[in-house]
Amino acid sequence: MSLLSAEWTALLYLVAAVCFILALKGLSSPKTARRGNAIGAAGALVAVGTVFLSMRLENIALILAAVALGCAIAVPVARRVQMTQMPQLVALFNGVGGGAAALVALLELNHNEDPWVRLAVVFTMLVGAVSFAGSAVTVGKLQELISTRPLLFPGMPWVMGAAMLGAVSSGVMVVLTGSVGWSLALLGLGLAAGLLLVLPVGGADVPIVISLLNAFTGLAVAASGVVLGNVLLLVAGTLVGASGTLLTRVMASAMGRSVAGIMFGAFKGGSTAGSTAVSDRPVRSSSPEDVAVQLGYAQRVVIVPGYGLAVAQGQHAVAELATALADRGVDVVFAIHPVAGRMPGHMNVLLAEADVPYESLRELAEVNPEFANTDVALVVGANDVVNPAAKSSPGSPIYGMPILEVVQAQQVVFLKRSMRPGFAGIENELLHDPKTTLLFGDAKDSLARVLGAVKAL
Repeated sequence: MSLLSAEWTALLYLVAAVCFILALKGLSSPKTARRGNAIGAAGALVAVGTVFLSMRLENIALILAAVALGCAIAVPVARRVQMTQMPQLVALFNGVGGGAAALVALLELNHNEDPWVRLAVVFTMLVGAVSFAGSAVTVGKLQELISTRPLLFPGMPWVMGAAMLGAVSSGVMVVLTGSVGWSLALLGLGLAAGLLLVLPVGGADVPIVISLLNAFTGLAVAASGVVLGNVLLLVAGTLVGASGTLLTRVMASAMGRSVAGIMFGAFKGGSTAGSTAVSDRPVRSSSPEDVAVQLGYAQRVVIVPGYGLAVAQGQHAVAELATALADRGVDVVFAIHPVAGRMPGHMNVLLAEADVPYESLRELAEVNPEFANTDVALVVGANDVVNPAAKSSPGSPIYGMPILEVVQAQQVVFLKRSMRPGFAGIENELLHDPKTTLLFGDAKDSLARVLGAVKAL
């Protein structure tokens, strides 16, 4: 028997749905993101508790054992994940969510013979399988278990089309017959379609694909709400699907490209994956002491963080440097590009971890007009988001992507580990500009040495 009446169940589901909406609102700004996460977690707790108290559950011991096992795996893994690995974790969450929705739909196939419910089953299985397989590929690319370059083979578009046609045909047969065999064929073809969809994507496009697959998982969960007759699943999945779709469009716009161009650009040579060769062209290098002089006697400094800062775990060092410069009367701000790092908001989260004030962060549109009045632009581990090729080279994979206009600053200092190109694999001509100097080494170590030199001025 259930412990909650239908009225109380509906009310608690409404509370959980409102929490999810407020969570999304909170996540729209780094300043309120932590509170948004807490509200979302509270909503999820209310939702799960309501399910346990309002339904007659069978195999309760197995359910609780599965929950305990999941917690035992998830908690230590989440605590050990580095900031640089957060995109992989997000992609893994996407994939697991989509795969779970697909399996639930498969198990519910013969519990309802209504053709509309079966259609929801087919949709959930197909989209969930695509999300699971595609997310696995993105994890492999970001973790460099497989090449970050586009993986293509002759006739791949035709194979992809055949897989999708086969999946649709299998879905039709599932709706008409309810056959488990056709359902398994649908799952297999969905997995193949997911692999074929993401393998051609390379370089800096991978984070956008993660956002798109997140939307896919949301839609699969929403459809599973129809399958299970659960309104809250429908609401939550729709929220994830809608927000993921909007985020994908915003990120694509920030790259100056269309979503279709990102997903299928490799077939026309338009992927963001380029050469990984190290340039041997001469550059002007500097020492920590020289960089400290440039920064310490400047009036205005703009720091541009990138993925290299996250790799080196140098966020605390750069925060200390910014504080030391501010103590000397230097106006210091951080310029945030919307696709810097490996996921949306990566740099915001990284700097928040080091307690950098939100007021010190400047978005692209806000900071670009200020570079002309900037004495020093300090680029830490970023490359593609400041690369002038996005404006000057029509043949470049990143052509059309809005960039941070550090080239307008009086002096530019790059902190780089080596002369390897950025994630998009494109050489940056700004590195060879006469007003640019480079400080080579691990970003955290370089920042610590520059900080020491600034304090010694």
